[in-house]
Amino acid sequence: MNKPTVQDIFMKFYPKYLEKYTPNLIQQKVSNCIINCKTGAYGANVSICEDCGSIQIHYNSCRNRNCPMCQALPKEKWIDFRKEDVLDAPYFHLVFTVPEELNSIIYSNQKLLYDCLYNAASSTITELSGDAKYLGAKIGYLFILHTWGSEMNFHPHIHAIVLGGGLDNRNQWKDNGNDFFLPIKVISRVFKGKYMQLLKEHWTSNKLYFYGNSEKYRNHYTFKELIDLCYKKEWFPYCKKTFYGAETVIKYLGKYTHRIAISNHRIISMTDDTVTFSVKDYRNEGCWKTLTLSGVEFIRRFLMHVPPKRFVRMRHYGLLATRTKNKQLTLCRNLLGCKKYISDMREMDNIEILKYLWNIDVCSCKSCGGHILSHQTRHPLRI
Repeated sequence: MNKPTVQDIFMKFYPKYLEKYTPNLIQQKVSNCIINCKTGAYGANVSICEDCGSIQIHYNSCRNRNCPMCQALPKEKWIDFRKEDVLDAPYFHLVFTVPEELNSIIYSNQKLLYDCLYNAASSTITELSGDAKYLGAKIGYLFILHTWGSEMNFHPHIHAIVLGGGLDNRNQWKDNGNDFFLPIKVISRVFKGKYMQLLKEHWTSNKLYFYGNSEKYRNHYTFKELIDLCYKKEWFPYCKKTFYGAETVIKYLGKYTHRIAISNHRIISMTDDTVTFSVKDYRNEGCWKTLTLSGVEFIRRFLMHVPPKRFVRMRHYGLLATRTKNKQLTLCRNLLGCKKYISDMREMDNIEILKYLWNIDVCSCKSCGGHILSHQTRHPLRI
């Protein structure tokens, strides 16, 4: 028996979920996309072999960024295009997190307070890397927002891929070798100050909304107690080991860029009432274990991580900023004496990319190898 997928879970439990919860419009759209993906609801490509006359039908995908069945091709294309932005230099992986006491407020104000995460983290890296005490250079970095833990609990945090060097005020390359140039305790202190300042400013200007578990913070004194608690707590940004070289960086990026709350391969089984999936236990050295939830709770947790409409989860800063990166990265390559890595797939269409990546030839008949004639239908396909 095949393992269940996220689509199977939504098909089975989404009606029960609607009896208990009311998803917002974006969550409704995501749910419908997942349920209808590759079912014929979005049309299909009908292919006929010129030689043997066999018919093949390929159902269209929903192409929603939250659908686990639609991430493979966009991920591979994105990573391939990023080859052109990578230098042969050290890179570091930073993770910015906030205390869990803020989670309910962040969930009630997702776009506003997610943006605060980006702004506080970006301002922290820019300020400290530009300080001559640490590096004294303009560096480049990429931010990717994740909002989930392994159990699909709400855990907003930013993964930062940071270039380990940059251009000083004389446009000369400067780095600290394979050692990270910023002390973690300093990053923690500065990031905490900047994020809490933004949070207080939004509170003062009445921009914050409070729903569900965050309703108690409507009270001024309760909110003030929360602020004081967050200032007292240690914030723990995390820096992983250095990784070096273009191919390593590109491969590493692929682990984070197009992730969603859970992928199909982690789902183990499904009963009439429950779903069992694998989770990583970080309190036990990252060992894998299983977790069983009701089907309705699984969907509730999954939909918590649907980002706001048109929200940009991957953002580029400094030397990697879109407007200036071509000029600045060219200068960096000249200073470092490294070559520019060229995208392999930039000039390919999707048919060519499928052949290049997975040796899938959609123009060749599976029965006889003959030439295929394709006709695309955009309307729901009925057979």
